[in-house]
Amino acid sequence: MAVPNYTYLKLKMPGPNDNITVKSTYEHAYDCDVECIEYAEAIVEAEALIANLDQLGSEVPDAKRRVGTFEPAEAVKLVPVDPTVPNGRGLKISATLDSK
Repeated sequence: MAVPNYTYLKLKMPGPNDNITVKSTYEHAYDCDVECIEYAEAIVEAEALIANLDQLGSEVPDAKRRVGTFEPAEAVKLVPVDPTVPNGRGLKISATLDSK
């Protein structure tokens, strides 16, 4: 039952005894418009971000998929982790590095 008048920035509505009139200023109306615009821009940016995240989520590679093996760019040699264990595990280091 409220009647807004945008020319005079007034809102009139019936009250228990008489009409209720709410007044505003042009500065307050401008501040409200700016706030509404910023809110609308934030919603649009959030929707664009969600769309980008959905697109990126569909492009995630499978972590369990094996493409190939790593091939070093230069010569390497095997240095055993535990020299007392025959055929034990070792580290591959550059052939130009000292084993110690």
